[in-house]
Formats: sequence, structure tokens, C-alpha cells
Amino acid sequence: MSNEGAVRTYDRVGNNGGAPRQTEGRALLEAARRLAEAQKCPDDRKGLREAARINWRLWTIFQAELSAPECPLPVEIRTNMLNLCNFVDKRTVAILSQPKPQMVDVLINVNRQIAAGLLARPDQQQDDDDGQGQTDSQARQTSDGFSI
Repeated sequence: MSNEGAVRTYDRVGNNGGAPRQTEGRALLEAARRLAEAQKCPDDRKGLREAARINWRLWTIFQAELSAPECPLPVEIRTNMLNLCNFVDKRTVAILSQPKPQMVDVLINVNRQIAAGLLARPDQQQDDDDGQGQTDSQARQTSDGFSI
């Protein structure tokens, strides 16, 4: 990405800062977007590998944070997320060794699903827990106004 492209991306996303959950959610959506873009060009193996590596770096950061003794998350969530990190590791290695566009579908879906949970408004999560939340066909609105 050129400097000009990076500046445009930064301007588009904005300097919202915000809570770590929002930052992580936006990072996952950006990684999913890059994977989806790379998937559209099946002959561009280099682009697919680059998008997969970026996604892998993000998940490696999550893995390091989740493995830290001071991680505040409950053990069950940490274990589930670490298992997901392990899955992303294995899938990414497979993509890097034999880049096939259809192999990134699951990574895109995982990123979007985790991002949806991270970016959901607290009142929305309460509604969903009560069984009165949105159906799968309805778009979720994040606290930043993004639809996921």
C-alpha cells in the first residue's frame, strides 16, 4: 500500500481511538475486507498471500494477549479464542502453501463474526441475550454506526 493509500485508509477509518474492543473489531473487519478483496483476483497469489499474512499477524497478536497471565478474560473465553487462534494458524499455513481463493472464506467469516461481537453495543448484546435481539437476516449496528 502506498503512503497515499495508507493516508486515505486512515482518513476513512478515522482516529477514533476508542476502547480496545472497538479497535480489535475494526482491525478484524479490515483484515476480512482485505481477504475478500484478494479473493476477487484468483490469479493474484501474491495478493492472497499478503492478505493472509496480515490476518495472521493480527491473530498472532490476539494469541499473545490471550496467553498472557494478566489477561482479564474468563478462562472459558480465553480457551475458546486460543482454539480459534490455532485454527487460524493452521488455515493460514495451508493458504500460504497452496493459495486458493476459496480457502479464505472461513477466515473472512470468523473475522466478521468475532468483530460483530466486539463491536456490538452493550444494549444490543443484552437484547440478544434475552432472545429479543435481531434475526440473522437483520444487519447489526455497531456503536460506531457500522453495519455488520
